Amino acid sequence: MATSPPHPSYPSSPTDGQPFVGSGTAGSSRHAHWWQRAWVRYGALSTLLAISGLVILALVREETGTEGFLVGLGLAVLPVPLLIAAFRWLDRVEPGPWRNLVFCFAWGACAAALIAIVANSFATRWVATATADPSSADTLGATVIAPVVEESAKAAAVLLVFLFRRRDFTGIVDGVVIAGVTATGFAFTENILYLGTAFGTDQLTGGTGIASVTAATFFVRIIMSPFAHPLFTVLTGIGFGISALSADRRHLRRVAFPLSGLLLAMGMHAMWNGSSAFGEYGFFAVYTAFMVPIFGLLTWLVIWTRQRELKTVRAELPAYAVAGWLTPAEPFALGSMRARRIARQYARRHAGRAAAREVARYEAYATSLAFLRHRARRGGAGAGFAVREGELLGELWRRREVARPALDHAARITAPPVPVVAPPWPVYGVYGYGHRPAPYPAYNPYRS
Repeated sequence: MATSPPHPSYPSSPTDGQPFVGSGTAGSSRHAHWWQRAWVRYGALSTLLAISGLVILALVREETGTEGFLVGLGLAVLPVPLLIAAFRWLDRVEPGPWRNLVFCFAWGACAAALIAIVANSFATRWVATATADPSSADTLGATVIAPVVEESAKAAAVLLVFLFRRRDFTGIVDGVVIAGVTATGFAFTENILYLGTAFGTDQLTGGTGIASVTAATFFVRIIMSPFAHPLFTVLTGIGFGISALSADRRHLRRVAFPLSGLLLAMGMHAMWNGSSAFGEYGFFAVYTAFMVPIFGLLTWLVIWTRQRELKTVRAELPAYAVAGWLTPAEPFALGSMRARRIARQYARRHAGRAAAREVARYEAYATSLAFLRHRARRGGAGAGFAVREGELLGELWRRREVARPALDHAARITAPPVPVVAPPWPVYGVYGYGHRPAPYPAYNPYRS
């Protein structure tokens, strides 16, 4: 049974800009081996992705030609900003670092795409040689080999973030965002290849206009199903997200959910690739009967989870308001996306863009603090709860002078009206016993 986290202590000194010292890892990192240093890992990972990008660039260009590559690149990039913006919108409650998203997109576009091209080609050729039936090998490659290889390659990025950026991976929404961005990068590279090849086919056959192969490929991959690859891999991300919410001692559950999500992603990918085997209208049948409903269901699930996250913020942060770390207005304001936006606008209007950025950071740290305490209640925060809590409280305390007035203002603007109930006794005077009370106390930046 999970135990409740300790009640937060009171700030030791209202004038101290850093009430808690860090976790102490900085000192221990001096004695870390060279391969454990951050710059070594970042350098190795960047080198790997850069080499993968150059190789995949050469392979795609060789397959499509320079002109086909440029056409494919110009068309394939169109859905990318929309998909990234959608995933960032989902991640607004507790926005993760941009570096994680950049890594995931680069992994999907470079490393995962390279693994898929090499492994799919090798496996399909091996099956064709073993069976002496190239057509069956192509069908088997599309419906069995490709889903297994591609979903495993994309899932590797989710696994790496889950293992090495555990603080940034706290729940289902994080899993959806990380998996979705990875799959967006993979689909980007794959669309370049397909669209560039279609353009080359039209160059040879003279196809032009709406009847061309390029137009048909663009309609299917960019207009109808830009969400296909993100939809498959999001199932893997949901599995990792549920695992992140599980208690540390539930080892079977923490492994079973990611594997189940990966298997579901492979199965849905296989059904999508094999839709052409269901007859002339097999693609449209699978698209209408499975893809669109599952897309709608997962969209509803993620938005519902996002609203639950806001409820978690409102439920967990009052403990820190009682202890003096937050003002009474802040849990309400931080649990409302509208109030958060108003707070950033207020800070920008009165103190500039730098202040607005500080308020945004304050909101993110406060949300992380609420999620940390929520995980501790479920037994999933681990032994480092107190250290991480201290780090987050320190970040909030350093930004309180900028963030508190803005959040207090936002809380007053967005708070529901307080109904005035007539007392059962006579009221004397023009205003009775006083004016209608404000829903939250006014913030005084000079009060300790």
